[in-house]
Amino acid sequence: MSETLHFSAHTLQEVALGFMTLVYVMRIIWFLRHKAGTERQAPTGSLDTTKAKGIVYSWANIVMPWAMESTRKKPFLYAQFVAFHLGVTAAIGLSFVIPYAPQLLESQTAVLLLRIVIGAAFVVGVLRIIRRVSDPYMRALSSPDDYFSLVLLTVWFLFAWLAVPNQTAGAEWHLITYFILTAFFLIYVPFSKISHYLYYPFTRYYFGKSMGYRGVYPLQRG
Repeated sequence: MSETLHFSAHTLQEVALGFMTLVYVMRIIWFLRHKAGTERQAPTGSLDTTKAKGIVYSWANIVMPWAMESTRKKPFLYAQFVAFHLGVTAAIGLSFVIPYAPQLLESQTAVLLLRIVIGAAFVVGVLRIIRRVSDPYMRALSSPDDYFSLVLLTVWFLFAWLAVPNQTAGAEWHLITYFILTAFFLIYVPFSKISHYLYYPFTRYYFGKSMGYRGVYPLQRG
């Protein structure tokens, strides 16, 4: 391992991760300073619904595609959502595995599995770029950050896929590029729309609490 690769995989990642953690802690503290409004109506709906049940249902909504009309009627888009986010998880995990637990990649099964997951995410990224550019409704809703983040994520998936075997024989450019992109994302993400996942537990908590109070969550189906 060259000095450049060692710096990219260790020092650069650790500094970027520390920066992201600091920004996130500051944003969460700021977020928690703003309390949600109180309910202005009496509890309604079925007696089987409660605030606690509403919160749990709201949190679990992401893994219940049948619960929302948009995902229920478009299962292929939901499958893309799952593949894309599994790829993000795998690519992030890879940035820890290569420098701190490279022995895990000695397993051909692990390498194949990671390449399938990250490769699928790359394909979904390409499909999402095409959809965002070709669909007039998506274009109208998209900001420059949407395009930039999506394109950069897709490129990142490509280099993560190349980096999976963790082979440096003859060249290290693909590994160095992967770690530089990862560090950039760690710094950039807190200031982009990608940071929506940070607020998911909080926003779904308040939404589920309100919908449980109103008797809407969990949804009752006949």
